[in-house]
Amino acid sequence: MEEKKSPKNEVYSGGAPQSAANSRAKRAEFDSGGEASNWEELKKKLEECQKQKAEYLAGWQRARADLLNYKKEEMEKIGELIKYANEELILKILPILDNIYLAEKELPEDLKKHKWAEGILQIKNQVSEFLKQEGVEEIKTLGEKFDPNFHEVIKEIETKEKEAGIILEEIEKGYLINGRVLRPAKVKVTKYY
Repeated sequence: MEEKKSPKNEVYSGGAPQSAANSRAKRAEFDSGGEASNWEELKKKLEECQKQKAEYLAGWQRARADLLNYKKEEMEKIGELIKYANEELILKILPILDNIYLAEKELPEDLKKHKWAEGILQIKNQVSEFLKQEGVEEIKTLGEKFDPNFHEVIKEIETKEKEAGIILEEIEKGYLINGRVLRPAKVKVTKYY
């Protein structure tokens, strides 16, 4: 009869079960230099794999940084779009406000006390308040030095009394929206002769 080997004496190495003695013999052969060349090959492969891993990791980190930068840029663009989204609507409201300012300017003092005149002035105040809430502010003009970034010259008036480029009169109000020019102010400026 054949003797059965106990499971304690067997080692499983992926294929058929091997005895513990057989496994120890292979380890001894490996340790004695029988597979030393394989060991060097494995070391080289390991080094190559580690180098490749480092390259992949660096590439992944760059790609992740690029993605985060892209997200940040897109969020900034969306923020800018939201910030200036009402620009076209506001540009359509400004001529209405201009006409209310003109009407107020030409309104005789005795008519300013009438309820309808007070109603028109109240509308002007409400529109002005709405524009402020939307980040719109008037560009300062009278007595200021002309600045082509904010003002548009309609007429130059010759004078020896003031230095050139001082704004004497505002023809049409200019506006900024969140610090950016929405519409330049149309002005008359001094011209020295």
